[in-house]
Amino acid sequence: MVDDDDLEPRLGRIGRGRGPSARRYAGAVLAATNLARGGPRGTGAASRFAGHRNGRGAGIGRLLASRDRHALYRRRRVVVKARIVRLGGGGIGGAKAHLRYLQRDGTTREGERGQLYGAQDVTVDGQQFLGRSEGDRHQFRFIVAPEDGAQYSDLRPLVRRLMTRMEGDLGTRLDWIAVDHFNTGHPHSHILLRGVDDRGKDLVIARDYISQGLRERAAELVDLDLGPRSDREIRASRRAEIGQARWTSIDRTLVRAADAERMISPRARDPFEHDLRAGRLAQLGRMGLADPVGAGRWQLAADLEATLRAMGEKGDIIRTLQREYARASRPLVPSAMRIHDPALAGDEPLTGRVLARGLADEHAGREYLIVEGVDGNSHYVALGKAQVDGGGPESLPDGILPGTIVDIRARNPGLRPADRTIAAIARNNGGLYDRDAHLDADPTASPAFLDRHERRLEALRRPLGLTRTADGAWMIPADHLERVMAHEAGQARDRPVKVELRAPVPLERMTGAHASTWLDHLLVGDGEAQLRDAGFGAEARAALAARRAWLIGEGLARQEGATTHYVPRMLGQLQQRELGRVAERLARQMALPYRDAGEGERIEGRLVRRLDLISGRFALLENSYEFTLVPWRGALDRRVGQSVSGRLVGGEVDWRFGRGRAGPGLG
Repeated sequence: MVDDDDLEPRLGRIGRGRGPSARRYAGAVLAATNLARGGPRGTGAASRFAGHRNGRGAGIGRLLASRDRHALYRRRRVVVKARIVRLGGGGIGGAKAHLRYLQRDGTTREGERGQLYGAQDVTVDGQQFLGRSEGDRHQFRFIVAPEDGAQYSDLRPLVRRLMTRMEGDLGTRLDWIAVDHFNTGHPHSHILLRGVDDRGKDLVIARDYISQGLRERAAELVDLDLGPRSDREIRASRRAEIGQARWTSIDRTLVRAADAERMISPRARDPFEHDLRAGRLAQLGRMGLADPVGAGRWQLAADLEATLRAMGEKGDIIRTLQREYARASRPLVPSAMRIHDPALAGDEPLTGRVLARGLADEHAGREYLIVEGVDGNSHYVALGKAQVDGGGPESLPDGILPGTIVDIRARNPGLRPADRTIAAIARNNGGLYDRDAHLDADPTASPAFLDRHERRLEALRRPLGLTRTADGAWMIPADHLERVMAHEAGQARDRPVKVELRAPVPLERMTGAHASTWLDHLLVGDGEAQLRDAGFGAEARAALAARRAWLIGEGLARQEGATTHYVPRMLGQLQQRELGRVAERLARQMALPYRDAGEGERIEGRLVRRLDLISGRFALLENSYEFTLVPWRGALDRRVGQSVSGRLVGGEVDWRFGRGRAGPGLG
């Protein structure tokens, strides 16, 4: 038997000649060391931490996160949300959009434009900050929201002291700007931090510090300013949770204390805690989320947390509706409030007037619309991610402003016929797709039909990582359809609805407009039947009557008894009126004659810009001799300034991008 005094020295380098058993022992030591410091157990299951442990602030972050939990009741609470945004691959463009959003109007206490500030300067230039950020790999974005932020007349001193503490914790000077927002019930500050240290190297911050350390530092400063919470404040805050229709700290305590069958008793050592639990269980019982089972015990509902979180979200939505209607100085009828559910909407669109557009979650960038529907109800529409950080389209087309009229439809994920055709051709062509292979499979395919397939592949190039060979053929993987379906499903989760602009101007501007308006489409298509005689529906009915009278006065309609007859191609005539007026003005500005493109004609020229008219959106094309106006398509967004060509078919243009053949004109 070997005791503690036995020792057999071995000469030589440490670990030399020790054999497999020694290596196994060394591995066990390393595994035990990793486990002791909170790391992964060998190469097995990961620990609770999955980020950078060696980043700046790792030690202080763990220290701050390990503070006495019982002391947190007295500490002033501060919500800190953090996000890391990659700036490579066009991310600076998204950063510019985000900065514009932060400086929008109506965010100060006086309802004015948000003002940027820095460590020393009262005001800073955001464009200079973005200029310094060129070449940065990433950017940190923080939202700091003290629970008692309303007690601060100015949040700037607090933010500056917080960033000074952060510099000390991370051991580097930081380059940051911030803006304070007071447009919600909880004043908060947005902080943009460059992802580089004072030596120009990538700034890597430990996740412990980002997730908990920064929040603890902020709470320390608020405690110094306002003092720790008193017993009275703590008791009042917790007692207020008893009747709240949301997920509360009391609910969290009840779930942790419940057994496997979700049975719980309100008994607690602290009498005040016992009263909180008893009161909350009684409230949950009235809400149908807990059932008494006798002997003072309750059984919690299986979906308790999900239901309470949904109820809290609904309450936030109702408060948002009330706030926006108050800003618009219009009455809100509670019985007419609706939360739009795309899953229940089916194929019928929600049509209405935009009252407000905003962010439901500034940190995650989730947008909402409030739409006054033609059904007489007020609808809250969750749009999903705005994606202002680049890497994808906006959740809304531009031009969606208060007063405009929109159609909202559910986004149904699914494969398109073009996807199946591309996959089938590639499967029979060694995994490659190009125009020649398509023509071999379908000799009748027209150039416009081939163009649509290539446009689909261009749209999927970035999200699916599609590549092309040296001769321009697309490399289509064997699981292409599965990847497309997963992409479409992700798009539907991120942006559950599609929004189409139907009218870019308010109702009152349509009644006498020499243009093809949304009202005219309703009149010709008998859309009046869908208008309810309440709310916006009643306003639209009145506008339709005024528009009908105007059309009769213009000789575009006649009244026979209760029936109104409209002249043939009335919509086209109204559109030509607006196009003619706009073309006359452009001809004077450009010193070029206007040419009206006819059906089936070839169109060619440089795409100058987009025109947003009452009749719709049009593309302005010019060459050395003349210019023309043709219907706009979303595929043209990135082609402004380039040479494009196409053919006008059925009122739409089949576009071909790139430099076209020289010719005498656009026709």
